[in-house]
Amino acid sequence: MDPSSPTPASPPPPVEQQRQALLALLRQEPRGAAKRESHQVQQLIEVLERAMPADLTAPKALEQLEGVWELRWSSSSQPYLAVAPWLENLQLLAPSQSRAMNLLRLTGPLAPLASIAVEAELSLDSSTQPQQRVQVRFRRGGWLGPSLGAGRLQLLRSVQQSFPAWLDITVLDDELRVCRGNAGTLFALLRRPDLTLEELLLPLSDTPNGELNSGSLQTQ
Repeated sequence: MDPSSPTPASPPPPVEQQRQALLALLRQEPRGAAKRESHQVQQLIEVLERAMPADLTAPKALEQLEGVWELRWSSSSQPYLAVAPWLENLQLLAPSQSRAMNLLRLTGPLAPLASIAVEAELSLDSSTQPQQRVQVRFRRGGWLGPSLGAGRLQLLRSVQQSFPAWLDITVLDDELRVCRGNAGTLFALLRRPDLTLEELLLPLSDTPNGELNSGSLQTQ
C-alpha cells in the first residue's frame, strides 16, 4: 500500500450503525412512514436501550433533555399520539423550569394559527436504576390560537389528573430520545433544532395561580 494514500475510514461501531439505522427510519418522509416498519423500529430501539441506556444523573443529561422534540413513531394507535404527514406532534421539555408541554399542530403555514396544548409539571423520580423516570403532573390543556399583539389567543382549562403518570427516558442523546410511558407505550422522538422553547412554551405569566413551578427540576 502506498504510504501516501489516505487511510480508509474505520467503519462505525455496531451500536452506532444501529443508531444511524433508527435515525434514518424516523427521518423518513412523509411523517408516519416509519409506522410501516414498526417491527424493525422496535428491534432497533431495544438494541439501543440495552447498549446505551439513558441516565438522567449523568453530566449534561438534563441539558440534552431540554428542548423541542417531535414524535416520529409510537407503538400506540391513539389519535393524540398520531404521526401523520399533516401533523406536528411536538413535546417541549424544560427540566430547568420543571415544565413540559405537548403541542399538536398542523404543518406548514397554518401551524401558528391553531394547536392543541397540554401543560405539565415535571420531577425526577429516583426509583429506577439507572435513573430514567420522570414524573408528569398535567396542569391544564386546550386550544392555542394565533398571536395577537404581545399575547396569544388561548382557551385552556385545568386538568384533573386522577392517576399517576410518568415517562421512562430509556435512550437520550443530542438527536434521539426514546421513552416508555406508564401505559406501556413506546415512543421515539427526534430533536427539532429549528424550534425553540422560547417561541413555543407559554410564558410563566400565563399560568393560572402560579401552578407551574419555575424552579429547576429536582430529584424526588
